[in-house]
Amino acid sequence: MKQEYTLAGTARETFGKGVARKLRAAGQTPAVIYGHGTDPIHLSVEAHPLSLIVRRANALIEVDLDGAKHLVLVKDVQRDPVRQIIEHIDLIIVKEGETVEVEVPVIVEGISFSGTNALLELQTMRLSVPATSIPQNITVNVDGLTAGTMILAGQIELPKGSTVLDDAEQLVVNIVEPRGASEDEDGEEAAAE
Repeated sequence: MKQEYTLAGTARETFGKGVARKLRAAGQTPAVIYGHGTDPIHLSVEAHPLSLIVRRANALIEVDLDGAKHLVLVKDVQRDPVRQIIEHIDLIIVKEGETVEVEVPVIVEGISFSGTNALLELQTMRLSVPATSIPQNITVNVDGLTAGTMILAGQIELPKGSTVLDDAEQLVVNIVEPRGASEDEDGEEAAAE
């Protein structure tokens, strides 16, 4: 089961830039929850815990709004371009058993064969996954792989219930020799002759 975060929310009845500015000054962030055909729910949440949660990709959040609990994902974050504080956040409701489309970071693990480099060609993969079990990342093991090995999106082992939405032929990791290696060998052979 995926790590779930909790946030306490307070319903908002007033709107506008002035109100939002006062909320932020009080350590709150304006937010809206929507999805599944429901009316948007306007609320405010504590700024500090929210800023820690949004650092995690695809964080599953349980928002407690006056006793009613809403399971949500972050849909959009608006930040102040200078101070980098969160000015507003959009949250989308998810239901248990529902699948969602997310972008998950790809991480290379292990050491490829001596004298080769593992190049990460695709930083994130688009997946369709159960909303309550979104992986933190996708790990690709390159232990002992030799130059010329290519790992494609369709070859990566995904968590149970996940489907890759990117092209299955998309290059994710490429094992290569460093550029200067083959040129140096040619130069040495020419010098020996």
